[in-house]
Amino acid sequence: MIKHLPLGLQTAYADLLEKLQDADFDQQTSGFSEGSFVRKIVKERPYWYAQVKDLDTGTFKQKYIGPETPDLLDRIERYNRIKESTRMRRDLVRSFTRSGAAFSPGIVVGNVLRALADAGIFRLRAVLVGTVAYQTYGPMLGVRLGTAATATEDIDIAQFRSISIAVEDMAPPVLDVLRDIDPSFQPVAKPSYERYPISYISNPVSSSGGRRERLKVEFLTPMRGPDESGVGALPALGTAAQPLRFLDFLIYQEQKAVVLDGAGILVNVPDPTRYALHKLIVSQRRRGLDKVQKDLRQAGILLDVLTEIRPADVADFWQDLASDGRGKWQQLARNGLQGLPYNVREKVLYAIGEGSAPGMSPEGDSMPFLSAEEDDDGPSFP
Repeated sequence: MIKHLPLGLQTAYADLLEKLQDADFDQQTSGFSEGSFVRKIVKERPYWYAQVKDLDTGTFKQKYIGPETPDLLDRIERYNRIKESTRMRRDLVRSFTRSGAAFSPGIVVGNVLRALADAGIFRLRAVLVGTVAYQTYGPMLGVRLGTAATATEDIDIAQFRSISIAVEDMAPPVLDVLRDIDPSFQPVAKPSYERYPISYISNPVSSSGGRRERLKVEFLTPMRGPDESGVGALPALGTAAQPLRFLDFLIYQEQKAVVLDGAGILVNVPDPTRYALHKLIVSQRRRGLDKVQKDLRQAGILLDVLTEIRPADVADFWQDLASDGRGKWQQLARNGLQGLPYNVREKVLYAIGEGSAPGMSPEGDSMPFLSAEEDDDGPSFP
């Protein structure tokens, strides 16, 4: 049975997300005077930029704000009234973490994410992927996800190369941002591409609580063509990235979300349905059993929820897997379904129009049921 968050916490999350977006907008346009907003058309789509005068240099600069949406237009209109309280946001975050309703990523991961967010990488449409993104889905969906599949020492961030070029703005170099937090961060590059790091690793740190594992921050970008090797450049983020297959499906039409640390950290994450289906796909290409089980557990927990509260999304994005000649992707996801508990699998098949109503389990099926509220002590995937 899915355990929904109390209505008060669901409302608190919506309020926290709203306050963070307003505070982020305020930060983007602070420290300047005589500011205005400029609308540009790029490839027949409207985008907005803040045009501001730097008080130190007297020059005008333009900072990318985002694509035109009704919400963005409303925020521009309300700009002079944005005065958000950091204390209020901290209280909202505490209401989740102290009640056990959602996850905090921990001090080290939180500090790194906050530094990257302050540097503007999420404003430039970088997308947080992997387990840290998964941790944001409970409050977003209004449910408790449990703690079974949330441990990580990695931060994975992705961006389309086309977006990195189109935004016409740049964050500070990633290595500089990370070393401001921890000077031990070192760049890591692929052989033959030593000048183009794709990930950054900190040294282990000893403390009174014991020795902590090193933290890895890795940058990814969708693969261009089935045979692409090497690295991809992300000029807006000041780093290179590892091209990966299936990533374009995952990070298309990213969503705003909150990492529950401090006063909240505003990030972009994949749509949760895309995340779950992507986990089914990549589970079929993993080599390590532990990672396969973690992929399937995250996919199963999310799909258990999504087939009940967003069944149309499950059906639509399942069909997207077969579009543009990507039938093999859907087949990989279908293979991944076989690793889910029967009760979750039948809910997915029903949502995509290929099965009977949930609850019509064949006699003798022994696959354990997995629900979103189960944690480490719950049943594991076979």
